[in-house]
Amino acid sequence: MNGSSIRDQFPLLHQMMGDYPLCYLDTAATSQKPLAVIQAMDDYYRRHNANVHRGSYQLAAAATRGFEAVREKVQRFINAEKQQEVIFTHGTTEALNLLAHGLASQIRAGDRILVDSTAHHANLVPWQQLAKSTGATLIPIPLTSTLRLDRQALTTLLQQPTKLVALSHVSNVLGTVNDIRALSQQIHTAGAICVVDGAQAIGHLPVDIQQLGCDFYAFSGHKMYGPTGIGVLWGRFALLDTLTPLLTGGEMIKTVSFDHTEFGELPFRLEAGTPPIAEVIGLGAAVDFLSSLNREAAQRQEQQLLQQLQQELAQLPGVKLYGAHPDNSGSVAFNLADEHHQDIGMLLDQQGIAIRCGHHCAMPLMQLMGVKGCCRVSLGIYSNAADIKCFIQGLRTAINLLTEV
Repeated sequence: MNGSSIRDQFPLLHQMMGDYPLCYLDTAATSQKPLAVIQAMDDYYRRHNANVHRGSYQLAAAATRGFEAVREKVQRFINAEKQQEVIFTHGTTEALNLLAHGLASQIRAGDRILVDSTAHHANLVPWQQLAKSTGATLIPIPLTSTLRLDRQALTTLLQQPTKLVALSHVSNVLGTVNDIRALSQQIHTAGAICVVDGAQAIGHLPVDIQQLGCDFYAFSGHKMYGPTGIGVLWGRFALLDTLTPLLTGGEMIKTVSFDHTEFGELPFRLEAGTPPIAEVIGLGAAVDFLSSLNREAAQRQEQQLLQQLQQELAQLPGVKLYGAHPDNSGSVAFNLADEHHQDIGMLLDQQGIAIRCGHHCAMPLMQLMGVKGCCRVSLGIYSNAADIKCFIQGLRTAINLLTEV
């Protein structure tokens, strides 16, 4: 499947923004959806809408089969050992909050929690709150001068007893990629739990949980061409089975009386209430879509586009790149000297070009970079050379307009 035929499957991309064709370069915030995902959700509502795991009638049974079939698809997609290790959530943020809450009874005063300094707030604030409520200590893992995770600093930190290490697989701001396999081995040698935010990796890189070796991995459907409102927490079964449920009530119980409640088995024990059923169905269609592609070829194409983008940006006057490495994935972060990032974003938007400007839910990283915010261009599987050309031309126009003021 070539790039143009992939792009043809995304109806939103084929529209005008005023007088300009849409140039969508904000996939790191949310990916666009192929027609197959849209149709799958529409079909569920038109033909299969019923609650799951409850009804004894045929429609409910069919809905339940379709729902659970997606759990199996996700298991295969990430190469999890058991279907029960796939916990459906409303996204990466809920997954990591569920995990932090679930581990609270296992964290003691004085325990050390290490957090990647590039972390999205979703992989920082839950651990920060957990540390405050338990008396644990949260410690940021420093970055190198090139804004990569400082492996030597991590080695030093792990020389002291550590309970948990929270990492980004791919930085949502910079696009830098962590070697999760090597880091997991190092963290386990130190006797700590390894938690990975995979939201920015899942749509760009093949994710094999067995190869990565971490203990927990969280991701969102809308970062992998699926719908919003659905995500996954994967964990090793033995560790998942120790978590205290975040939500209690329907769906997750085995028996209830006024005196006692016995929770059900995994995965349902961690999935209280009516789940986002249509969104799960859409996630399954997104898994099918990605699985139908040559992921290695798609990754190579994205990597070439990213490197082209980095190189062309570096040649523009006044542009400062942050953490731009050839092995990054998905995103490029930059600022224009003496200009506010939001002004750049607005001038590009007037030309139909959609990028993200701000702190990108990574304010501690912005502080380390010495800025209040930055511009981020992020690519998807549908991005092409024409998008890069359009963006560079649009940025040149913005620079000229700002220079004239």
